[in-house]
Amino acid sequence: MTTLPDRPNSALLIIDVQNQVVDGAHNREEVLANINTLVDKARAEGAPVVWVQHSSDELKAGDKGWEYVPELVRRDTEPLVHKKYGDSFEATELEDVLAEHAVGRLVVTGAQTDACVRSTLHGGMVRGYDVTLVGDAHTTQDLTKYGAPAPAEVISHTNLYWQYQTAPGRTAGTVSTSEATFAAAEG
Repeated sequence: MTTLPDRPNSALLIIDVQNQVVDGAHNREEVLANINTLVDKARAEGAPVVWVQHSSDELKAGDKGWEYVPELVRRDTEPLVHKKYGDSFEATELEDVLAEHAVGRLVVTGAQTDACVRSTLHGGMVRGYDVTLVGDAHTTQDLTKYGAPAPAEVISHTNLYWQYQTAPGRTAGTVSTSEATFAAAEG
């Protein structure tokens, strides 16, 4: 149902699962295991797996903290998108990568829930994509000392509100790892 013409395919989007970003993150091991399950599922179904990697003054490109966690292994043939802003689409080649693969639906995972994941969910929807959040495959760090809710509450709330997102001609929703699919839309 995407509003993007001739884009029947789905892609798995893995946002910022980097050493420093997920160090001490909520349910880290479970989330990484779920992302690996999704990677295997997407590859088996022939869906693109797109990796997104953030850099900033605090997360310097090339540093150990900037690298993807060793539990997740990107294939050389899978796109890697470098970004400097929360929204994975902002000032990156993500849209070109998705167009090249005729992707109109994103299946979103990664970190941080309350920053780059949320920004990318909204960024994708406003650009015409159908956007599905995998509720047990994203995480965040504990930012309660800055006034944020506890990580489990941030994740739960994001899963809840994304489940009910709507936009003309587009779909959104939240699914579990076991419910996620990558089948191309028929049309």
